[in-house]
Amino acid sequence: MHLATCRTGKVFILYDADSLCDANLTPQIDPLLFSPAHWREAGRVLGEAPGRGSSLFLDADGAQWVLRPYRRGGLVARFARQRYLWTGLERTRAFRELRLTAELYARGLPVPRPVAAAVTRHGLCYEAALITVRITAARSLADRLIEGSASDALLEAVGRTIRRFHDTGLDHVDLNARNLLVDAEERVWLIDLDRCRLRTPGSWQEANLRRLDRSLAKFGAGEAGATIRRGYADVTTAWRG
Repeated sequence: MHLATCRTGKVFILYDADSLCDANLTPQIDPLLFSPAHWREAGRVLGEAPGRGSSLFLDADGAQWVLRPYRRGGLVARFARQRYLWTGLERTRAFRELRLTAELYARGLPVPRPVAAAVTRHGLCYEAALITVRITAARSLADRLIEGSASDALLEAVGRTIRRFHDTGLDHVDLNARNLLVDAEERVWLIDLDRCRLRTPGSWQEANLRRLDRSLAKFGAGEAGATIRRGYADVTTAWRG
């Protein structure tokens, strides 16, 4: 994977050149790639994921992508739902998330392949969006819990997957049952790395697990936490996923 940057007016784009260049290595970059309205008008929206960001599943000429605009939550969203304070391009949430995702992907960890991130500057603020490759036929752990199809084997696999990320140093600040996906082969994936970072071992690891425990309880599956932790503690198999 080779990350490159380009600029079109107020829009700065960080992209995977292996995904968005033609045979002559010419970048196929257009700010419209990050416009939900553009994809809707073209009739190429395949579906939509839950959440405040309203991620869209896209038909991208044979590939499937996920477009996620950055949206604020909480009280601040009442005043600036889409805009964030500009403190430098490489400090924007989209650029940081794409670079982190690319690093984890390169290490062989189960994260979506990043495609591109766009940042549009508006003076002291900016808006942003991220595109990744869609994990096809994947469903959230939350959905599996709701329908009662999350077996002990799957939950232990969730724990082993989290342990892999923790051993790599990933502090996932929003570890919840919606951000853990399970594909058709029961492989577990981790998504939404916004504001996440790589750190040395510490109390943040247990904080991640406690956050997941609270999420499991919201879906009526508080008892699943113990099984997940059993898989997490199984260091002899953690790297088999």
